[in-house]
Amino acid sequence: MNFEEHAAKPLLAGHGIAVPRGGLARTPDEAAGVAARMGPVVVKAQVPAGKRGKAGGIKLAATPAEARTRAAAILGMGIAGHTVEKVLVEEQVPIERELYAAVLNDSSSKGPLVMFSTEGGMDIEEIAAAAPDKLRRQPVDIRLGFSRADAGALVRGLGLGAAEGKVADALSKLYRAYAALDAELLEINPLIVAKDGRVVALDCKFVMDDCGVARHPDAARAGTPEKLTGLEARARAAGLKYIDLDGDVGVLANGAGLTMTTMDMIRHYGGRPANFLEIGGEAYTQAKPALELLLSKPGIKSLVINFCGAFARTDVMTKGVIEAIDVLKPKLPIFFSVHGTGDEEAIRLLKDRLGVTPLATMDDASKAAVEAAARISRR
Repeated sequence: MNFEEHAAKPLLAGHGIAVPRGGLARTPDEAAGVAARMGPVVVKAQVPAGKRGKAGGIKLAATPAEARTRAAAILGMGIAGHTVEKVLVEEQVPIERELYAAVLNDSSSKGPLVMFSTEGGMDIEEIAAAAPDKLRRQPVDIRLGFSRADAGALVRGLGLGAAEGKVADALSKLYRAYAALDAELLEINPLIVAKDGRVVALDCKFVMDDCGVARHPDAARAGTPEKLTGLEARARAAGLKYIDLDGDVGVLANGAGLTMTTMDMIRHYGGRPANFLEIGGEAYTQAKPALELLLSKPGIKSLVINFCGAFARTDVMTKGVIEAIDVLKPKLPIFFSVHGTGDEEAIRLLKDRLGVTPLATMDDASKAAVEAAARISRR
């Protein structure tokens, strides 16, 4: 779950990291009202996306009247597919130095990774390219955590001067917030050293692990729900695990890993998967709504159905799909791969009921589906 800046910063403050004073506004007049209490402000678009400044969604305002004008220009903007419906109006904090700090889930070390740089204000990709020697990374053993001493060692020797201790404090608090909030990513860019010596988070990007949402109901209420396509919303309502993609080869499989492997095979043979859709051992009862969903997707030209029996029998899953096909009568070519528990019975059902023989491997089924989609596209 993504959190917009206005929702993420109070969580930082709750863990002892300083943030600017500010208020949320949904109209230009509300923005002027917030600015009237603060003096010079920054007006920031609130959407769950980065690069707001480059899109024109962050503006300075010296007076309440100017804040009203800035808010009027920003509200209603489109940024990364999101319409701006609210702005964060914050006090301007005079900046002495901009830094970068983040804690994220790292696939390489299979654990948390703390990142710090003295080149704040830029995207992390730009920092890594422009000043790789100034981007420090510290993998964390979750059994040991990331202490104040660890933070001090990470920032030492970077010329932070009198601010070094305060920066280390903020970095250790950032890790504690990451761990406490079940974060996938907690990023401050920029983390600033203010002219008055304070270390302040001027921005915050927070992504909570979806598995942590139930453990943090109060925090999650401030999060931004995932933006779903029409088919994704329909799938969620039906209890299906579905993600829309832009390809033309449909995928229906049991198990997330098998589904993703099937998608990889489609790409390997030059095709484009149209979706992620796994129905697990519930294929018998969920086959009809799942197949209806795929058949209603515009542009789909072929379909791979890939079942591997382990905890669920392939013959039971296959029977559910056959019954769905009998009712829905799809016109697109369908290619089956069936292996594991009950596969002999499943193969016999497909031959007897549909006159179809599954292909020998998932590779063969994926390749055949890609080739069929290409033939249809050439017509």
